Amino acid sequence: MLIAALWPAACSDTSASAPDPAPGSSAVQSSVSVAGLPSPDSDFAKAASDLAFAASPETLYNHLVRTYLFGSTLLDAQGVSYDRELAFGAAMLHDLGLVDQYMSPDARYELDGADAAAQFLRGWGLPDREIELAWDAIALHTNPTIAVRKAPEIALIALGAGLDVAGSGYEQIQPADMAAILAAYPRLGFKQAAVEGMIEQCERKPLAYVLHPWAEVG
Repeated sequence: MLIAALWPAACSDTSASAPDPAPGSSAVQSSVSVAGLPSPDSDFAKAASDLAFAASPETLYNHLVRTYLFGSTLLDAQGVSYDRELAFGAAMLHDLGLVDQYMSPDARYELDGADAAAQFLRGWGLPDREIELAWDAIALHTNPTIAVRKAPEIALIALGAGLDVAGSGYEQIQPADMAAILAAYPRLGFKQAAVEGMIEQCERKPLAYVLHPWAEVG
């Protein structure tokens, strides 16, 4: 399976990295191509981006955009077809479970984010099948060995997030594309922020993260 081949047996220890520059505006700009990938600019895509931008600190928001860009770059290189609008929306919303407003007292953040995203998609009148795909993409994005065996939109979020967080598949991105993505959506200390977020989640909801990939961190 082409998508499964993109996920190595073991994650790399190196995450996509770049110097942490001074903060700047990182809102997705319609019709601006990054690494040859134009941002979807439908009303739905803009609304998903606006929700993520309003709900997330800039460090997290940039990760959401990088997740889409990295995942899209990996699938495009393999000639995989997928719904770009839906994948973009799922990428923008995949970490809503880390935001207090959408956080439940006892569920894993992936499930909180998937539920919040599903509610948003229903509000836009998307078909049940697309809502199900987005829910699965978000709920499974920390389980790449499962995600890559499912629909491309589901795999894309796991692959993109896995590359941005753990460096998995880093070598499959052309250096010029990597530089363009990191210049447009810099990391801004993302690695440290991610570790702190993992620890906070495990301390807040310890039972939710039993046997979770984060368990050893938290």
